[in-house]
Amino acid sequence: MSRPWIEFVQSQRLPWQAASFAALRPGIEVRMLSHDAASGAASLIIRHPPGFAAPSAALTVDEEFLVLEGTLAVAGREYAPYSYAHWPAGFEAGAISSGTGAVTLHFFGGEPQGGPAQAIDTGRLIEQLDALDVPYTGNFHPEFPVGAGRKLLFVDPATGDTSWILGTMPLRWAARPEVHPVVEEMYLLSGEVHGNCGVMRPGAYFWRPPGKQHGPYGSLTGNVYFFRTKGGRLTTEYVDGSAPFSWWAAYAPILPPELADASGEVATGGRNW
Repeated sequence: MSRPWIEFVQSQRLPWQAASFAALRPGIEVRMLSHDAASGAASLIIRHPPGFAAPSAALTVDEEFLVLEGTLAVAGREYAPYSYAHWPAGFEAGAISSGTGAVTLHFFGGEPQGGPAQAIDTGRLIEQLDALDVPYTGNFHPEFPVGAGRKLLFVDPATGDTSWILGTMPLRWAARPEVHPVVEEMYLLSGEVHGNCGVMRPGAYFWRPPGKQHGPYGSLTGNVYFFRTKGGRLTTEYVDGSAPFSWWAAYAPILPPELADASGEVATGGRNW
């Protein structure tokens, strides 16, 4: 994977632009969160206009998304806010439309291109899942500070790559930084997060390569995150005796040159896309 380290950018500061795959999804606009120049894989926010309609077509790459606002209809099924899907390459979900428009958090495993429907590994298919109905679980790491729960959305049976929602309680903070052996990707859905690179607001995004120390983190409000890993399941090593937690750290991002103009904070509250 050749994506640059992004930690962190507020997505509100990224421009809306035309999509390279607009022929497949007419009329959409995107905010590019991160992109792999070698494979074409991308993480982005997609804005579907009112009256959006796209014919049924399979893609040659995996597609994963979470609805943030509005409603999509896929083959007559309604995908409301917090609806989630993971469609493997070759899966034909059906025609996609939106009467009033919708905003989605989207991930593609390569450059999106149409292709023939193919047999798929059903273990990799999440056709539709309402994250509101997924129960919170705890105790996913014996050293993880108390006061958080996880909604597990998808685990790839082939790679171990995992997607989940994490919710934390208000007035919670951790004492130690962390290191992971896999890529960790995050989009902040609500609340605020205080960390070593500053204060993340709703819409904050990072793509963190393996082995990068980060944190510790805390929140006055509590928060809800969307997380993904690439390269396997998340495991965590806690680092003692370094980088103590502090509230209200100055914004000090790690960004590639192409995101220099997007560097900056956003006001408290507001929409996260």
